[in-house]
Parts: sequence; structure tokens; C-alpha cells
Amino acid sequence: MAISNMKAVFQNDIKDVWNVVTSLENYQWRSDLSKIEVISDQQFVEYTKDGYATTFTITAAEPFVRWEFDMENSNMKGHWIGVFSTINGQTEVDFTENVTAKKWMMKPFVKSFLKRQQSLYLADLRKALQ
Repeated sequence: MAISNMKAVFQNDIKDVWNVVTSLENYQWRSDLSKIEVISDQQFVEYTKDGYATTFTITAAEPFVRWEFDMENSNMKGHWIGVFSTINGQTEVDFTENVTAKKWMMKPFVKSFLKRQQSLYLADLRKALQ
């Protein structure tokens, strides 16, 4: 199991940050995705540019406060927690990802992969909010 946590502060209103992060229709700001397929109110599938699919099941959604989901694909399974807060008129996000590799040969690389993915996600989010 690998856990990765990243925090970032944005000058944007918390509602704007929440709406960008949680939108399953407006995902084009994500440089790593080709599409998102909505299965139900609680489940969706993200496809990478290479067509690799990951299924997400929303486990908590408290608008402007917290968004959580379980995630799984053929290589890993895990849980993601996004916490949103306003501090001094700015929006802080606190994203924690807890992932277990399904294949033993991938276990040594999971932590660095998570860090790289979270860094890309935050960089894309920063651009989308400009």
C-alpha cells in the first residue's frame, strides 16, 4: 500500500475549485485523459490518452467540503479523498490517495507513480483555474 498526499492553495472561490474538480462533463483540462464515461450518479470510468480505464465509485460528496471515491483498474485499487477549505479568502485543497498495487512487480513503483500523477493533476488544475 502506498499513500500520497498533496496540498495546494488557489486564489479562486471554493465553489469554482469544487466545480472544476468534481465535474464529470468538463474534464478537458485534464492532460492525462481522453474521456470520462458516466455509468451512474455514483460511478464513472476515466480513460487515459492510451485508452486505459479506471473505474471510480463515489463514496462521499459533501459540496465544497469533501469528495471521496474508491478506484480500481487491472493494476491497482485504492481510495481518494479530496478536502476543500477556505483559508484567508483562498481555497485550499488537500488530496490524499491510498493505493495498493495488484501486481507484485509494480509495488516498488506505486508511491513515485502517485506523486507524479498528483503533481500533474495539480498543475492541470492550476492552469484550468487561471
